[in-house]
Amino acid sequence: MQLSEQQLSFFDTFGYLAFPELFKPEEVSWIIEEFEMVLQTHGEGKSHDGSKRTIIVPTIDYSAKLSTLLDDSRILGISSEILGDDFNYGSGDGNYYSGDTGWHPDGGYPELFAIKLAFYLDPLTRDTGCLRVLPGSHRLDSSWRTSGQDWNQSQDLLGISPTEIPGAVALETNPGDLVVFNHNTFHAAFGGSSRRRMFTMNLHKRGHTEEGIARVDGYLKAHCPVAHGFKIGGMYTDIILDTAPPERLKHLEQCHERHALVHPNDTILRPFPTL
Repeated sequence: MQLSEQQLSFFDTFGYLAFPELFKPEEVSWIIEEFEMVLQTHGEGKSHDGSKRTIIVPTIDYSAKLSTLLDDSRILGISSEILGDDFNYGSGDGNYYSGDTGWHPDGGYPELFAIKLAFYLDPLTRDTGCLRVLPGSHRLDSSWRTSGQDWNQSQDLLGISPTEIPGAVALETNPGDLVVFNHNTFHAAFGGSSRRRMFTMNLHKRGHTEEGIARVDGYLKAHCPVAHGFKIGGMYTDIILDTAPPERLKHLEQCHERHALVHPNDTILRPFPTL
């Protein structure tokens, strides 16, 4: 899948892209089935009561079939166009969401470094918990950031609810849609059920220089499974590694190696599969 110049310009300008109906209904069926297996078998899905968010990190890594999303030509095309074809897979979370998330970014990088691919597995509208973004907020010099406003305090500061901030975009989705956004982009969700299903794939640029590798290491300190309290013995599960074709391994190699250096006490050393 190749992005158009208009799509690339849109992403650069606004910090997000939406892909309606990227996956067909029959694909959505197995994606949901595998997602539920992961949350129920490897996570705490069985004890979810809606009082708080249930999360697991990683997600696709626990399913050989979900791991093939990292081999999918559509995912590879979108990600390679934005990050380069040697991008790293930086894990991802799976969720039964409950309640609002509030406005927040996932990063504050001085330039494009990381993106999030978000899969929403229930129909979501602006009133039922869909993703909202502040367009352009990925830029560190944007007024969204330089104003110094805490957008979650907009009722007290501006007299408007955080759900009604002018310029915010509600990205209503159905299962099969994909939303991609820059880690720097401010995003939120408001309202909705106490069991909103969603999982992500986090991707970032490969480090080629000393500065680039340091940025990868910094990412692993904040975003890998152990950083979220999930100790799985390394960056990835054996499932995603052992079922990987050579093309996938290119996206796993650097983080596998760097995780052992960043988190030596939480890494069980294992040989990396042959490329």
